[in-house]
Amino acid sequence: MREYLLTLCITAAVTYLLTGPVRKFAIVAGAMPEIRARDVHREPTPRLGGIAMFFGLCAGLLVADHLTNLSEVFEKSNEPRALLSGAALIWLIGVLDDKFEIDALIKLGGQMIAAGVMVMQGLTILWLPIPSVGSVALTQWQGTLLTVALVVITINAVNFVDGLDGLAAGMVCIAAAAFFLYAYRIWYSYGIEAAAPATLFSAILMGMCLGFLPHNMHPARIFMGDSGSMLIGLVLAAGAISITGQIDPDALKLFAGSEKAAVHQTVPVYIPLLLPLSIIAVPAADLISAIVRRTWRGQSPFAADRGHLHHRLLEIGHSHSRAVWIMYFWSALIAFGSLAYSVNSASMWIVLGVVFLSAIGLVLLLLPRFTPRVPMWAQAIVPPRYRRRRPVVAEATESVEPVEVEQRTPVAVGVAGANGATALRARSSHAPERRQAETSR
Repeated sequence: MREYLLTLCITAAVTYLLTGPVRKFAIVAGAMPEIRARDVHREPTPRLGGIAMFFGLCAGLLVADHLTNLSEVFEKSNEPRALLSGAALIWLIGVLDDKFEIDALIKLGGQMIAAGVMVMQGLTILWLPIPSVGSVALTQWQGTLLTVALVVITINAVNFVDGLDGLAAGMVCIAAAAFFLYAYRIWYSYGIEAAAPATLFSAILMGMCLGFLPHNMHPARIFMGDSGSMLIGLVLAAGAISITGQIDPDALKLFAGSEKAAVHQTVPVYIPLLLPLSIIAVPAADLISAIVRRTWRGQSPFAADRGHLHHRLLEIGHSHSRAVWIMYFWSALIAFGSLAYSVNSASMWIVLGVVFLSAIGLVLLLLPRFTPRVPMWAQAIVPPRYRRRRPVVAEATESVEPVEVEQRTPVAVGVAGANGATALRARSSHAPERRQAETSR
């Protein structure tokens, strides 16, 4: 555990320290696209944060290769090298997309090629544990197709949810933490060395996300871009593939005792089928709803819009930060709920706890819909949005003249005292119009 934690800390430190220089490089390179209609932020913000995350991944693998116990993972398995090869390819595609915005079909082809590279080096699904059937061995083509499908789905699910500051990195970090605990339990409790690569991948993924989050929380100073979202999606998929398709369920030796006891005991065998899906449940739901919504409208499934889950949270009335924390809450509830069920599937308290927390989550989700009437004596202690507004009586003869808003002059690159993306380009042209409309009211 100490070596895993050391690898995590080194990965987080390298990612954190490199993100600042990468931000300056992104500004100089011009990796700051125009604000689109579906974007939530109002200032051009540099991308290419995935560069720092990729070097954090390389640093984590390098440190692990020189540690006493984790070095055995590199000696007995080729999976770390397969992960690095696939990650380098998908990262390169993401960097090109952040700079030049390549076509969606080209990105999809690159994702499939990256998954194929990992399959060629041994990171593939060999068999599936199916309830009431047992272990089902897969042919080479079946394993390849299933592996590529899982990688592509996970990458795009993470990419789709990357719409608010800190959202994708935080959700993937929560997922990686739950997966780390599950993989470490399989490796340590059952003594199965084949679970060590998945445990290592999860620890490195947590470090990548934790190191990038301080720069990406609202208001974000840099975005991870496709170079980061596709990268962490691929690492998450690699851990799921490793522990699902490489570990022989018969090695757990749980098929003993009565039939009822065997069903409860073999839950850890079947949970790898569900845990990767539960970890990306929120991004996957967003992905499926987006595909259905766009196809129903006659659009391409890759056409961007403002119908994602985080956009709907903002429309309900949640602030930027609160929408992110609500998404964190649901991700943690699903991931750690599945993890708790894999530890003790016979406990009713786990089910009741998940139901209770789900009810709390629904209340928090719908809270902006309710505006309670606060008595006058409590006006000073509640937030401003819950205070009663005094009616303003305006004379009929009065007319309010629109106030001209002074346009801001963009500051040139490199000017001393410039902060963030506002130092590069003018604010959005919609801001003066919105202020003038509010004044005329």
